[in-house]
Amino acid sequence: MKPITLYIALTVTCISFAFGEDQRETTDEQEVRQMIQKYRSALLQRDIPMLEKIWADDYVFVNASGEVLTKAQRLSNLKSGATSLDSINEEENITVRVYQNSAVVTSRVTLKGQYSGKQISGQYRSTLVWVKGPAGRQLVSNQLTALATR
Repeated sequence: MKPITLYIALTVTCISFAFGEDQRETTDEQEVRQMIQKYRSALLQRDIPMLEKIWADDYVFVNASGEVLTKAQRLSNLKSGATSLDSINEEENITVRVYQNSAVVTSRVTLKGQYSGKQISGQYRSTLVWVKGPAGRQLVSNQLTALATR
């Protein structure tokens, strides 16, 4: 094989691998963004069956007060009405970073409602950690940090 032909063949192969990888990452990112929408909708509607699927069994939530809640505790708060959200509004673009079978999502949101029986309203930094397993993508951890009022 002539050197130029070999060079062209290698270049085309590398480009196709790179393009395929970009496509997979784009698909994974789109999948995570769809899960975020399902999650937000389930929270707003207090859709317990959907949240049971979205939250992994070992899910942990760190709220804006620094309290750590398990999946069972969050579900109990939702079922009792102690936690209910009236609105979840995006204040800036969501950043999704995909790493093999996991994804880390950060954003700034404005929330209105109540958590664990306490009224909340304000802006928060949100971090979500998603893992892809046999049950699909599930949320394993998330944290809210209250932002100072400007």
